[in-house]
Amino acid sequence: MKLPGKILLTLLLVLLLIVVTLYVLLQTQWGAGWVSRAVTQHTNYQLAFSKLEHNFSDPAQLILNDVSFGRKAAPALLAARHVTLTLSSAQFTEPHHFAAIQLEEGTLRVTDNGAPLPFAADRLQLIKMSVNRLQGELPLVAQQVNGGIVPWQPVAGDVIGTDASFQMSAELLELNGIPARNVFLQGRISKQQLVMSNVGADVALGSITASAQRDAQGTWQVANLRLNSIRLQTSDSLSGFFSPLRRLPPVHFDRIDVTGARLEGADWAVTDLNLALKDLTLRNGEWESDEGSLSMNARSFVNGSLQLNDPILNMTFSPEGVSLTQFSSRWVNGLIRTSGKWNRSDKKLTLDELAIAGIEYTLPLNWRERWMKPLPEWLSAVEITRFEANRNLIIDINPAFPFQMTALDGSGKNLLLARQRQWGIWSGNLRFNAAEATFNRVDMRHPSVALTADDNTINVTEMSAFIQAGMVESLATVSQQPQRALSLTLQGHEVPVNLLQNWGWPEVPLSDKGELRLKITGSLAAETAMKPTVNGILSVSSDEKSLEQRLQAGQLVSAP
Repeated sequence: MKLPGKILLTLLLVLLLIVVTLYVLLQTQWGAGWVSRAVTQHTNYQLAFSKLEHNFSDPAQLILNDVSFGRKAAPALLAARHVTLTLSSAQFTEPHHFAAIQLEEGTLRVTDNGAPLPFAADRLQLIKMSVNRLQGELPLVAQQVNGGIVPWQPVAGDVIGTDASFQMSAELLELNGIPARNVFLQGRISKQQLVMSNVGADVALGSITASAQRDAQGTWQVANLRLNSIRLQTSDSLSGFFSPLRRLPPVHFDRIDVTGARLEGADWAVTDLNLALKDLTLRNGEWESDEGSLSMNARSFVNGSLQLNDPILNMTFSPEGVSLTQFSSRWVNGLIRTSGKWNRSDKKLTLDELAIAGIEYTLPLNWRERWMKPLPEWLSAVEITRFEANRNLIIDINPAFPFQMTALDGSGKNLLLARQRQWGIWSGNLRFNAAEATFNRVDMRHPSVALTADDNTINVTEMSAFIQAGMVESLATVSQQPQRALSLTLQGHEVPVNLLQNWGWPEVPLSDKGELRLKITGSLAAETAMKPTVNGILSVSSDEKSLEQRLQAGQLVSAP
């Protein structure tokens, strides 16, 4: 019995020696190379590490140094200075499932082609890692990432898994080209439902905090989004800046708050913006709301040649449309104020009132082209129930026919200024007058115009002004049909006999002052020159001399 016992003891000692030898060798560069080659040769992955460490004070932990791991013939998914694997009894049935995996000081590359690593763990810990996701709709680069995922069970297309809690922080993060610092994320994912209970970051010299969740169908609900002291510059136009909103998945905002923001883009800017938006859904590029609201103010807003100072905007949303409870702003040294509503069904904007006071406005050179240009799809008609204008200065510097009106006052009722997406004066009453005016080098005092419009005709019931020591009075009608047939009569008393020359009529071979009687017809059709359509008669008398001129198709056909 002694001999078999000695043999068994010898075998145990030899086995123990082999185990100790393997244990020691595995913690050398030779052992690390042997394990790396074995994994690379017998799996679809390639592994490299410089050293394996183990300490009997913590026997369940294995530490791999200078690790590189990934799929064969592809960039490495993981590169880390240290990878700590904590073993558990589950290793016997699930060799790839660990109690914990800790990644330190390296880079983790996330892909949409499957799980980024073929492992799982009760806890994944990241310490000073970089996380890169360079493909997909939202490219992401994060540096100095610290955090954890519990449990970590990645599946194809989802690096976090389908049921896990997570908490992450990153010193630097760039999401879809937008940089952020000091980022913090906390939340949970459960069966394709994602809850972001706490999100915070320093962005564009300001800060962002939010909480949101996404359901299994991909619809987001943002409980709150706060942006404070944002300073953002972009090369996008104003429409380009908002265009990403049209590509968002369905999202409902319970509340958005913006304070002290400054935004600047291509030919537009807004300073000291404060905004509160409640209960609004964006879906397929359109908005929906039951009882939403928007309150907004800023120090200034610039878009091209338009500059608004101290604008204030308050509106409410409903399924029927938008109620504009208040809009006011200082504009070109004056004030503009209005309120009204926009109806979703017919896309009509109705302003209950529009008041303009004290503005000093120079019309853009292409204002006539803008007037003829169709309105956007969302705006079919514009109606002003009550219009008031006081002490305004309007200037047109177009060299073909410049004009200026000083101390311009006006009033109007039920003015339909656009229909079927086309500007015009389609119905209503309008009256305006000025202290002084100049029309193509003809000076006037107290010009006054009154008109009424309906579906068929614009009737100018009064058009008068004082010119030097005399006075002119005129009446006109303009058809609302596309040909815009014009009929006009004018009488002048003690006015320069060549008064009409600067307005396109041929020169009259008389001088000084006299009496004028003019009657013309023509067409104001769009994109058609007016002069070739004009037919008319001008009668002039001065110092017992008189003459009559006839115009046909814009050309003088008879003269004394």
